[in-house]
Amino acid sequence: MDASLGAQELCQAAARGDSEAVRRLLESGADPNAENAFGRTPIQVMMMGNPQVAKLLLQAGANPNMPDRTTGSLPAHDAARQGFLDTLKVLHHWGARFDLPDRWGHHPLDLARESGHSQVVWYLQEQLG
Repeated sequence: MDASLGAQELCQAAARGDSEAVRRLLESGADPNAENAFGRTPIQVMMMGNPQVAKLLLQAGANPNMPDRTTGSLPAHDAARQGFLDTLKVLHHWGARFDLPDRWGHHPLDLARESGHSQVVWYLQEQLG
């Protein structure tokens, strides 16, 4: 599989939340950490509301702590901001860090609080001790 084509296809499938396409592409050798044409990896563009896509990417070796080049946001920032607790739990299981700030100094907990996601706030507080 052509690396750049595989990265594009995998990012598109992840963004759509298409678990089957993500699985098929990974089994075909797509790199879970390859960047698309916009410099983003599949885990950075995945549909945050689909924890199965996150799990597939992470099982294949996706880096859960790869910051977005522009914002410094990690997937945990995005999941917390959007209130996707199940995805946040999957990210955490596979090594996502909750103590790293984005470019503006916001942590996932800050973003969950600002967005009013009380269950996510509670979970993050529990994990951070």
